[in-house]
Amino acid sequence: MTAQSPLGRSTTQPQQYSPESLCPIARAQSRSILGLAEPLPFHGTDLWNAWELTWLAPGGLPRVALAEIRVPAVSPNIIESKSMKLYLASFAMTHQQSTDDVRAAIARDLGDCAGSVVDVRLTSAADTGRRHTEPLPGDSLDDNDVDCDAWHVDADLLRADPDTVVSETLRSDLLRSLCPVTGQPDSGSVLIRYRGPRIERAALTRYIVSYRQHSDFHENCVERMFVDLLDRCAPQALTVYARFQRRGGIDINPFRSNFEQDPPNSRLWRQ
Repeated sequence: MTAQSPLGRSTTQPQQYSPESLCPIARAQSRSILGLAEPLPFHGTDLWNAWELTWLAPGGLPRVALAEIRVPAVSPNIIESKSMKLYLASFAMTHQQSTDDVRAAIARDLGDCAGSVVDVRLTSAADTGRRHTEPLPGDSLDDNDVDCDAWHVDADLLRADPDTVVSETLRSDLLRSLCPVTGQPDSGSVLIRYRGPRIERAALTRYIVSYRQHSDFHENCVERMFVDLLDRCAPQALTVYARFQRRGGIDINPFRSNFEQDPPNSRLWRQ
């Protein structure tokens, strides 16, 4: 984490456009703990939705939009979420010539922070009103009564039957972790799609619940899930996709897979 990080300390909201608010966090820090090295066992995207983006037109009339931001998993850095919130909020009292100027500035600044090309799309308020919520596909893990008593991540909970090979999609709304600096809870839903030895569903439920007191960033939680499932259950194909509830007007949705393309950006009912 950078020395300039705003996490865990009092900050003042910038009153004008402030790209210097952005703080990178090297992905290598968490990936080294997981034993990950090049080539990575997955590809993917960190998909951000910023619902409160606003700026001033040349005449001072406010404009509003949803910013859909896609940071590739191969980028050297993740973008610290509080710094992202401060940065995007710095547009609120800044005059911009056009929506495309705003989009270009955000793409440039986030790309510089992440160390990679970042895709940014802005959607007007009228168009966002046409979006509908959709549940994650697959069989829910939450319908069965499972005893849980592990509150910190435990990969040993995972079980798979090597004699039964399946292709299935599973989902759960029970994902919860903690911000590693503020301790604030991050709640979300997770999709696991795989082909390989059948994963024991009760064991998978217990594993997902074991993140409940785990302190880590959204992106790192999903990569840890991917690595644990790959190591303990040996699927031939695997996708892990989490959609977290928004905080500060932003939701973060990391996607990792070794066989699928990036998913559509469909909002869940809790988002």
